[in-house]
Amino acid sequence: SQNLIDPKARKVVAFLRLIRTTTILRRFPVNHTYVRRLTTMVSSLPSLPSVPGTDPSSCILDAFRTAIAKRVSDALPPLTLEQAYTGVDYGKKGVDFTVALPRFRLPGKPDELAKKILTDFQPDDFVSTITHDKQFLHFQLNTASLIREVLNQIHTLTYDSPTGKPSYGTNTSGAGKKLVIEYSSPNIAKSFHVGHLRSTIIGAFLDNLYKACGWEVISLNYLGDWGTQFGMITTGYEKYGSQEELEKDAIKHLYDVYVKVSKDAETDPNVKVEAAKWFKRMEDGDESALANWRVWREMSVKKYIEEYERLNVSFNVYTGESEVGKEWQDRALERLETMGLISDANGAKLVDLEKWKLGKAVLRKADGTSIYLTRDIGGAIERWEKYHFDKMIYVVASQQDLHLSQFFKMLSLMEFPWADRLEHVNYGLVLGMSTRKGTAVFLDQIVREASSVMHDQMKRNEEKYNNIEDPEMVAREVGITGIKIQDMAAKRINNYTFNWDRMLSFEGDTGPYLQYAHVRLTSMERKNPELIPLPPPSQIDTSSLASSQHARDIAILLGSYPDVVKTALKTHEPSGVVTFAFRLAHAISSAWETLVVKGEEDKEKARARLWLYICARDVLGASMRLLSIRPLERM
Repeated sequence: SQNLIDPKARKVVAFLRLIRTTTILRRFPVNHTYVRRLTTMVSSLPSLPSVPGTDPSSCILDAFRTAIAKRVSDALPPLTLEQAYTGVDYGKKGVDFTVALPRFRLPGKPDELAKKILTDFQPDDFVSTITHDKQFLHFQLNTASLIREVLNQIHTLTYDSPTGKPSYGTNTSGAGKKLVIEYSSPNIAKSFHVGHLRSTIIGAFLDNLYKACGWEVISLNYLGDWGTQFGMITTGYEKYGSQEELEKDAIKHLYDVYVKVSKDAETDPNVKVEAAKWFKRMEDGDESALANWRVWREMSVKKYIEEYERLNVSFNVYTGESEVGKEWQDRALERLETMGLISDANGAKLVDLEKWKLGKAVLRKADGTSIYLTRDIGGAIERWEKYHFDKMIYVVASQQDLHLSQFFKMLSLMEFPWADRLEHVNYGLVLGMSTRKGTAVFLDQIVREASSVMHDQMKRNEEKYNNIEDPEMVAREVGITGIKIQDMAAKRINNYTFNWDRMLSFEGDTGPYLQYAHVRLTSMERKNPELIPLPPPSQIDTSSLASSQHARDIAILLGSYPDVVKTALKTHEPSGVVTFAFRLAHAISSAWETLVVKGEEDKEKARARLWLYICARDVLGASMRLLSIRPLERM
């Protein structure tokens, strides 16, 4: 409590409370540890013992859970505080937290244990009621403390964050660790199809998620820029290539060439023979064979960067199969040979993985050219040498489960100590994805069409439309949000059917609905200029919110956001964050009619409600950004 703060520190606390933006904090050198400690001390809650792995300064619900655990461990020796803490879970159906007594494996019946905890119970700043239900104890938090502390923390970590950036929901669990993540990885000269779209969306989420948890993240886009298809394209380009079309849209033109030459190959066997010769020359480093390929690759990457920018995705490194040096592949093969793991089959080299039910894995074709698996192994060795990562994630479709299992097993057999640091994050298929006319699927066609549909919908409300600065940008963002939310709404391993009408609807749990919820929250400050700027948090009286179930529901959801982020890190599931965002949007939607700001005569009540909505906007926006969605302010 404040009485514990020495007079000098109290002055600094008062100063911190008065600062509503981060500009002053950014201008002066700040002792981050000291500020974080003071920020924690600003809380008016009684002090508690610390539990390893918790951080009330970034997740205030940790303090409430610790208070519950302390109550349980004090009543049930020899149970320790840490043991009791692991038993405090989120409750169901209107219950804040629940403790399942049998989980502690203590002597005595659950009823007797419950009685010990309930004896002499007095409500305090943390807990208002405890209910005994068979094997469970249900804890309701002190509503006034909950609302005040949650809003205080969101405000502090959004506007007065030690880092100078909004940091509510982030944590430092990965500090000092390095992640290399490979995702998207389209094939040059083939359409950026829906499988790559899923990898891009899920990968961008994981990229953001690990950064939010303190990891250093290196994102790689490992392009399919090598292989026999380039022999085919080189053969086809001599016949069908056009410099003008190439400059207009390299990816589309090379794809068209590939389709045409592949059709030729169906009737003319010489096409494939010629293509194999071209690729062999490329592998042997023949400059005349590589010249065109280099131009195609560069132009394709340029086009991809534009498409990723539209999706709010960026990569640290564009690499590709072509960049895995032959020496790394040779080193991998030598090591496998030395360990006696390679066998010969008609000139091809393979590794027998039948013992692990992974079949036989081919590493080099009979003509000496490399294949995908060899390049993957060489690439992993090269990345380890370069980055010395703590973890490397491959975001690849579940159709490739066997390939990734073979790849990981071989690194393990090669006895690389870092082999167990590799992880495959897989996902299911997108079914039925095409443009509305049912034509071919290039990503930019899908994005353009989604934008066009949203634009038409927006034009129906002329008054709102005229207030939007850049309607085309807004339409594009809402369309992209629809695509992303449809993709991430269910568990990633599930297949899903691409549905235009559902994806772009404002009804139900859709991307447009989520953007609308954020826009409506953002409009609250514009609609109530007489209340802006709000006074510092210490001068906002939140006691009126304590009698509102809607305010309470919103507050506990807001307080749970840091836990949502931690859970997502364990599961690698974006769906948990999407579910949180919709639950929050629904809770806010339910509150509009009772927690009115405009027209509320009591200014104290109006300010408290507006502050609640501003904090809700900040957290909803943070969850959307974590999902790589740009939250809109008008639409």
